[in-house]
Amino acid sequence: MSQDSDQPEFPALSDDEIHKSLDDIATLLAGQSNRMDEQTKVLNRLSEIAIAARQAAFAAREQTDPEQYADFAVTLVEDRTGKIIDRMNDVASGLIRASNHTATVLKEAETDRSAAQRQLWEREQKLDRFKRRLPLFGLGALVLALVMTVTLPRFLASYGFTCELMVGFAWTTTSTDTNVCVRYVE
Repeated sequence: MSQDSDQPEFPALSDDEIHKSLDDIATLLAGQSNRMDEQTKVLNRLSEIAIAARQAAFAAREQTDPEQYADFAVTLVEDRTGKIIDRMNDVASGLIRASNHTATVLKEAETDRSAAQRQLWEREQKLDRFKRRLPLFGLGALVLALVMTVTLPRFLASYGFTCELMVGFAWTTTSTDTNVCVRYVE
């Protein structure tokens, strides 16, 4: 050891030995570098796995969160039942429209039935009035026939043209210059 330094004295190395030592140190450093690169890859992979595990943990925590799970369940039920409820609303609207249409048609049918009954009643009333008057019409026709039996020949005999139309009668003038309708019997 030297007096000035704390370091022990080493013999001086030859150039070949220094060269060899430097090669060994370079090989050793290259190996260390390769191992460090592999460890870096492993650490990166571990970091990715840790990140994925952390994300999975957060996802699991979100899925097991009762409030969020309830929101998810409500959303799922609303999505699934929403379409069914919409279809049910459409069917209900259709039924309401059909019911309203049916009610309208029934009101119209009731109005038509009432009008038909009123017309039938009016016709029956007219028929009853006619039945009550029928004997009077018959009596009137009989009286008319009797009156016509008596007055029609007299009326027909008053005019020359109508007298000639009656079978067996002739229009003639009397000695007093009066025109008369007479029947000649053979």
